[in-house]
Amino acid sequence: PTFPFTRIQGQEEMKLALCLNVVDPNIGGVLIMGDRGTGKSVAVRAMADLLPGIEVVENDPFNSDPYDPKLMGPDALARFRAGEKLPAVKAKTPLVELPLGATEDRICGTIDIEKALSEGVKAYEPGLLAKANRGILYVDEVNLLEDGLVDVVLDSSASGLNTVEREGVSIVHPAKFIMIGSGNPQEGELRPQLLDRFGMSVNVETLMDADQRTQLVMDRLAYEQDPDALAESARPEQEALQKKIMDARARLKKGIKISESDELLISDICSRLDVDGLRGDIVINRAAKALVAFEGRSKVETVDIARIITACLNHRLRKDPLDPIDNGTKVAVLFRRLTDPEFVKREEEAKKKAEAAAAEAAASGKTDRAGKKAGAWGGLPGIGGR
Repeated sequence: PTFPFTRIQGQEEMKLALCLNVVDPNIGGVLIMGDRGTGKSVAVRAMADLLPGIEVVENDPFNSDPYDPKLMGPDALARFRAGEKLPAVKAKTPLVELPLGATEDRICGTIDIEKALSEGVKAYEPGLLAKANRGILYVDEVNLLEDGLVDVVLDSSASGLNTVEREGVSIVHPAKFIMIGSGNPQEGELRPQLLDRFGMSVNVETLMDADQRTQLVMDRLAYEQDPDALAESARPEQEALQKKIMDARARLKKGIKISESDELLISDICSRLDVDGLRGDIVINRAAKALVAFEGRSKVETVDIARIITACLNHRLRKDPLDPIDNGTKVAVLFRRLTDPEFVKREEEAKKKAEAAAAEAAASGKTDRAGKKAGAWGGLPGIGGR
């Protein structure tokens, strides 16, 4: 068994982003960036255990849904259209890890050489995207993966289809998965075009709370000594979270309401921040609805948007290396300016005080330099009575 998700201490933003993507896979995945040893990979692998089992067509390499033609591979779809009843079996939701050394052929699929040589027919051998259909595709150190490969994976993630054109073989198969990437920003950044394709982005830091650190270390040591015992002790919490996710999915299907004023607020913020394209607006709407469904409610409030908007937008803003304010803070500050009049008043008061202090400092500086030529050296501070 993997380390239980409910035993991961802290990192609430990362855990919430993962849960929301499981509730609504259309959000578009999560990018988790942070220092080494902060539990990024552990959280993703633990998340897979929380996912409910799925029904698949027996012995099908595409994890085809036995009842939904949109989620069937080519062989299963042909059998379904011919009127055959497809044999269904229960399977665990797949978690496919994409290694850094993978080639495009291994990811997308290629010609089945064995069949070509033994039977003389052109056949397709499915790749990792086929295996990840209806599951999770996890790329650790995504910032070190070749840009071309990241493009291929993100294109499939966005469209839900993988198109393969190889040596006379043309095939399109479903590749609907939750895309999760993680990496250490010290090792390099992703291109803005690729960043924009992830639905949400969270930054994780090392836990500084002594109690949380101690509890996590103790749980980890207990897991290494006896994984089954720790998994068994965490089972009630795991099952409760799994039920919460299933209920949220059902609630989301019934429909979550969001007011027109909140939709206008979302688009206004994206417009003021110069967010390119409309992906940001769409993802915020989806994530807010998923959050409300996850918490057992039926209507989005403004405070719900405040909780997820930073994770949805901080990777979509243009980065200025000379700007001391990070993108997440910019999003949070603008949101408060537009929704909290008291915050605006406090900001204006602080600005007036700063301007008054600057004017006072400038006036005292002019007095001190009276009678001196422009550019004349005023001596070292604190020397000669200054």
